[in-house]
Amino acid sequence: MRKIVQTGSLALVLTVTLTGAARAGGPAKVTTPTLTGFASLPAATFVPGSEPSGGLITGNTNGYAVPFADQPVQGFSGIVDNGDGTFDVLSDNGYGNQANSADFLLRVQRLAPDFATHTVDVVGGVNLTDPDRRVPWKLTREDRMLTGADFDVESIVEDPSGGYWIGDEFGPYLLHFDRGGRLLSAPVPLDGVTAPETATRTGTTANLGGSKGFEGLAKSPDGRHLYALLEGTVAGDTTGDLRLNEFDTRTGKYTGKRYVYRLGAPDLAVGDAVAIDRNRFLIIERDGGQGATAVIKRLYLADKRDRNSDGLLDKTLLVDLMNIADPRKLAGAGETFTFPFQTVEDVVVLDEKTVAVLNDNNFPFSTGRTPSVADNNEWITIALPSSLHPDKRIFPAHGR
Repeated sequence: MRKIVQTGSLALVLTVTLTGAARAGGPAKVTTPTLTGFASLPAATFVPGSEPSGGLITGNTNGYAVPFADQPVQGFSGIVDNGDGTFDVLSDNGYGNQANSADFLLRVQRLAPDFATHTVDVVGGVNLTDPDRRVPWKLTREDRMLTGADFDVESIVEDPSGGYWIGDEFGPYLLHFDRGGRLLSAPVPLDGVTAPETATRTGTTANLGGSKGFEGLAKSPDGRHLYALLEGTVAGDTTGDLRLNEFDTRTGKYTGKRYVYRLGAPDLAVGDAVAIDRNRFLIIERDGGQGATAVIKRLYLADKRDRNSDGLLDKTLLVDLMNIADPRKLAGAGETFTFPFQTVEDVVVLDEKTVAVLNDNNFPFSTGRTPSVADNNEWITIALPSSLHPDKRIFPAHGR
């Protein structure tokens, strides 16, 4: 296992020996989407020696006393494969809204799933900060540590330097960080779209729902473009239609190209979007149910070539996350596995026939597995019946 040294906000990995197959055995020959790996991080996992958090939480906390003594490792809303068995996973903005998340420090967690033991190791991470004052408005904290009251970070990709592009829902903004979590440039707004959180601060008019900004962020295989997917419908658009916006990383501007992803029903939501090649994406689509009320938790293939000329991304169902074969009973719950969480917000392609999916456990609120018991963060790998034929450039060349 690794030894971790904390240096400020950056955790340095000194040894890189893994104790489990992060890809759970590689491609498998299956005839239906099949569970090949299961791991779980307990709900009550905290960053040791951090700061108190949760002091603004109200309502049912499922038995957890607030405030917490430390920052929880929770709410996974985006993932980057480091190529060495570890993954950088983006924690959500905090506790569900801007008002109760001012003491939640935004952070990228470095995790290592061990499918042999069904566990997830927390091996480091970085807090997100703005030491060079790139954000032109007043932040919550004078020390420029970014909090869940400043941004609602929901999606992440790696940039060529090893840093991150992160999608925010409060702007919506694109945020560019170096590998130490430091903001490199001013938040990039999306022209013509304003969420209520920004409208309140600027005195402008919102045309998007609260926290309905960039839920998905995909990177083209060559790294030139980002594709930022809104979670909500912009006022004036057809209800249930979501804009996918192309951004040029070289110019730092949107190109003006825009695509449309149509939800299966207006009351559904997206959870994540990642690129497979220059034209195709994997997109999570879900309802708001959990446990017994969870029905639609799906992974779609979406193609921007629009072969039927209807003005929409072409959609093909890839995996029904409520109906995954588990013949080896890896999750210990029979031969059919379900992922009945309110928010399923992470997908990553591991190889041509294997994907991993993670939930956002909304700690301490969501109770999808067991009523009145706060959900763990679960991490599953799924073998697909046929190859995705991905562009090989989407895979990490080496660990970082």
